[in-house]
Order: sequence, then C-alpha cells, then structure tokens
Amino acid sequence: MYIDMFRQMKKQLAQMSTWFDAAAASAQGRGFDPNVFLTMRLAPDQFALVKQVQIACDTAKFGAARVTGKEAPVQADDEQTLDALRARIAVVLDYLDGLGPQDFEGLAERTVTQPRWAGKVMSAHDYFVEHVVPNFYFHLGHVYAIFRHGGVGLGKRDYLGALSQRPA
Repeated sequence: MYIDMFRQMKKQLAQMSTWFDAAAASAQGRGFDPNVFLTMRLAPDQFALVKQVQIACDTAKFGAARVTGKEAPVQADDEQTLDALRARIAVVLDYLDGLGPQDFEGLAERTVTQPRWAGKVMSAHDYFVEHVVPNFYFHLGHVYAIFRHGGVGLGKRDYLGALSQRPA
C-alpha cells in the first residue's frame, strides 16, 4: 500500500513539473516573465506558489524519510525560477525512486515524531494516512489552482496525468 501511494506521489510530482511548461508557454504568449508565477497566491494569508511547490516536495520526501528511516535530501528553499523548482522536483523524484518495498516493511510497528510535536508521537501508518497524504495533495492542489488562477490553460487531464488504462 505505502509503496503504491508514494508511486502516486511521484506521478503527481512529475505531472506538476509539466504544469511549468504550460505556465511558461502561457506567460510567453501573453508577454510576461513566467517566473512571475512564483509569487502568486490565491489569498493574502496563503503561501505563494514557490512555497506550495516546496511543501509538496518536502511532504513527499520527509514523509518517506520518516516512515522508512532513510535520510532525505537537503534542499535550501531558495528557488527563484520555474526551472529551479523543476530541479527541486527532480531531486525528490530521484530520492523516491531509490525506495523499494523492503523499505516499508515493518512500518506498522514504527512511530514518527517531529520537533514541533512537543514530545508526541504517531504510528507511522497514522502519520502517513492522516498527515502525509492529505498535506501533499493540499499543496499540490494549490499549485494547480494558482496556475489556473493565473490564466494557465490547465484542465483535469493535466492534473491527473496518464492513466494506466488498458483494453478490457
């Protein structure tokens, strides 16, 4: 189950990277610098696109690291271009590609904690289900919505990406 969910996160991160192509083409067609998208946000109290991308990436990599015990790559949170964000996604995809089913064995017996939890723990399973999955999709959805709000021509198929359909 867990490896499949991380496989889906990898798919969605790769799909998010393709949205940058659509954003760049949209900006070029309308005559502005595509990096303007990095500072866009949906509401004054929400994070801008750059932070939404960083958090989506961090949720996937730190979620995997915390439930598997594997060290996550360090990233500086200093991206200032769509290309730099695309490179961040690539680092996370490479990290997730390095995980296999064996890394998730025994997950039901593991616990997870974070400094901000002030001495509290969660089972690795509950952490994954209650925090990692919804937090990842929350920030991924915001990236998509910010691009849409900015006039980028993305649709549901762009969000979902290719499906594993086959003839019946």
